[in-house]
Amino acid sequence: MADDQSLITILEDSREIRDLLTETLQHEGFDTLSFARATEFERNMRGLKPDVCIIDLGLPDRDGLSVVNTVASNSGAAVLIISGRSNTQDKIVGLELGADDYITKPFEIAEVVARVKALLRRKAPKAEATLSKIVRFNGWTADLEQHLLTSDDGKVERLSFAEGQVLRVFLSKPNRLITRDQILDDLSNGESDNFDRTIDVRISRLRAKLHDDPNNPKVIKTIYGAGYIFIAQVG
Repeated sequence: MADDQSLITILEDSREIRDLLTETLQHEGFDTLSFARATEFERNMRGLKPDVCIIDLGLPDRDGLSVVNTVASNSGAAVLIISGRSNTQDKIVGLELGADDYITKPFEIAEVVARVKALLRRKAPKAEATLSKIVRFNGWTADLEQHLLTSDDGKVERLSFAEGQVLRVFLSKPNRLITRDQILDDLSNGESDNFDRTIDVRISRLRAKLHDDPNNPKVIKTIYGAGYIFIAQVG
């Protein structure tokens, strides 16, 4: 059974699919809230802190990709896209906009449950991790639970769930080479290859939020053919 504190929100205009997802996830022990329209979903999201948001792209009142981007930019929730759009380009765009996984319709409900549980495992701190929820480095304070970056002069940057995951990996291994495979292993646990397609985009976005010049980065250095080094005094 899942942790009863885990909240899964579902944005799906098909009542049949929405009910199937709701009933199955509730049977697995999750709390769920479901919505048929983007406007209703976004209105309610202001007062919610879901752990995972399941989002369909083919919505009647808005393109689901814009909703994905909003959730990824303004919430610490993981995003799972479920869509009838099966071409590779739509998958890549969805992942680049901040989604963490992508399932195409028709789907096996057991696979959806497995992907949700995998995302929750990725959100949970690893047992051996010693990294604090609040970490200071290079004039920044990172709240890894709320996915916030605050500079010493008070400016706040909100991280997407995926960007927060990348930062956590870097903060746990500062000032040493981290290979691409090591990053992928830390982030995916081998459960999905979707992150591999957008790792560079997410690191680029993290650089931007750290105000790290992409042409001459001082914090996240790319070692071509090897990986990355996160240059920071972490305390």
